[in-house]
Amino acid sequence: MRNNEQTIRRRTFLGGAVAAIASPYIVPASVPGKAAASERLTMGMIGLGSMGMRHVEGFLQEDDCRIVAVCDVDASRRRSAIEEINKHYGNTDCAQYNDFRELIGRSDIDTLCISVPDHWHGIIALEGVRAGKDIYGEKPLALTVAEGRVLVDEVNRYGCVWQTGSWQRSTAHFRFGCELVRNNRVGRLQKVEVGIGPGFKSPTEPTVDRIEPQPVQPVPQGFDYEMWLGPAPWAEYTEKRCHWNFRWILDYSGGQVTDWGAHHIDIAHWGMGCDETGPVEVAGTGIFPGDGLWDAAADYDFECKYADGLTMRVASNNHIPQGVRFIGEAGWVHITRAGLKTEPANLVKERIGPDEIHLSKPSGDNRQGHRRDFLDCVRTRSVTISPVEVGHRSAIPCHLGNIAMILGRPIRWDPKGEQVVGDGTANRMLSRPMRSPWRL
Repeated sequence: MRNNEQTIRRRTFLGGAVAAIASPYIVPASVPGKAAASERLTMGMIGLGSMGMRHVEGFLQEDDCRIVAVCDVDASRRRSAIEEINKHYGNTDCAQYNDFRELIGRSDIDTLCISVPDHWHGIIALEGVRAGKDIYGEKPLALTVAEGRVLVDEVNRYGCVWQTGSWQRSTAHFRFGCELVRNNRVGRLQKVEVGIGPGFKSPTEPTVDRIEPQPVQPVPQGFDYEMWLGPAPWAEYTEKRCHWNFRWILDYSGGQVTDWGAHHIDIAHWGMGCDETGPVEVAGTGIFPGDGLWDAAADYDFECKYADGLTMRVASNNHIPQGVRFIGEAGWVHITRAGLKTEPANLVKERIGPDEIHLSKPSGDNRQGHRRDFLDCVRTRSVTISPVEVGHRSAIPCHLGNIAMILGRPIRWDPKGEQVVGDGTANRMLSRPMRSPWRL
């Protein structure tokens, strides 16, 4: 339940666990907008790629939030962000960093927005949590199940306000579709189907199932490739390894299964009422490229079984339709970003009564509302619409699906103990070794 009663501003000492009462830091009165300077939250942006820049543009729209620093290992991305931010504020005050630790170490920063490759999620977020920052962190929550659990525990220990970037929860038709299911408008729920994109896709190129081996290339000037790799295994630089393309390499991410899967499985769990649990068995098949640079599954089809007998099938959308389909004894609800469809068709005209289940609603409605919800919860010390435990539980089926497909065998899962039952190899895949000096 979201708590709107706590209004004490959290601040923890750098590297310590003792909370102290403090007010949001004051920023210059010359900042445009309606909020008084003393009421504005200061923010540091870490990661300035496609999603990071969308967050820059989004948080610039919030007049009670001031972006005071940015960080990225690519100098060209820092320059682009700084230019946009300073133009918006009409000054040259925004600081830039190559090393996230320098930004996080600033005592005048209240909040962080983290939009880095998945293999950096856990380390950077934990550094921020332990420094007393409140965090908007991109999905999937972490690279592995083990990293996710450590992050959940530390967020709770430090009293951090956390918003996972699963912004579909802040969109009206996703919420309404899940409310229809939770209030039995399709009868007893029988199964859920989650369809997400097959293959590998870049913003400017068509979808492909593999990419040939790539030549070793010189590291571009201004790009700190060693820092980009960070805790991941050493590898020679080639252009199609980094930035957007990290998604398709298992050293850094989990392919479409974790990229889109973290979004749609999050909605599936919301409608299923499984935010605090997970599957008990996962099995399926995946087609992994036999050679080339990208090695995540290009095609996949796995099934998650839950303790109550419910099943969730997750597959490429060449197997099942894109989006989330809840199938019950009396009909179905199918939700995508394009809208909501139901059978019977008149379900879309239903109203959820005052005594029925109403799911959490953010301050706004759409992706910007997700950011707004974060800022409001920082002020009130409330639980966000996508808190850290939910982000963790939504990512677990993605990780387990990849493990089951890589091993080529079913795995049994204990959602309470967060361990694979009776399979030591699968259990070891719940975490990854980190390249020195990086550790959680």
